[in-house]
Amino acid sequence: MFDEIAASSPIPLISIVEVAVTAAKSRGWKRPALFGTRFTMHGKFYPKVFAREGIELVPPAAADAAYIHDKYMNELVNGNFAPEIRTRMLEIVDRMRESSGIDSVILAGTELPLLLRDPEHNGIPFLDTMRVHAEATVRYMLE
Repeated sequence: MFDEIAASSPIPLISIVEVAVTAAKSRGWKRPALFGTRFTMHGKFYPKVFAREGIELVPPAAADAAYIHDKYMNELVNGNFAPEIRTRMLEIVDRMRESSGIDSVILAGTELPLLLRDPEHNGIPFLDTMRVHAEATVRYMLE
């Protein structure tokens, strides 16, 4: 719905998805995993924009996606960043690297970078969409 809202907004809006794809493309990523809520991981709004740039987003397997969504909505949003959740999320990254050939992970949710704080894991870099969105907004304001 971003395009519809942006078209009627009296102020310029910056799409977090567009900013994320620009960041992924500038890094040369071709097959990032997409972590977020169920709606984000299975929706069309991220894949549609990324596909335009020749980038194939890879959602986690059904059980892993269910785990990510559950922990995001029931633990992370409540401030519970338990080490065992971090460990399991990193295991998902490792599994996706081996089974799906991912080259990166898009952290499409504000709480995910609070849990996965490092810039990468076992050679798989992470993209904090909130950070690149905020940076793009500041750049726009300073221009």
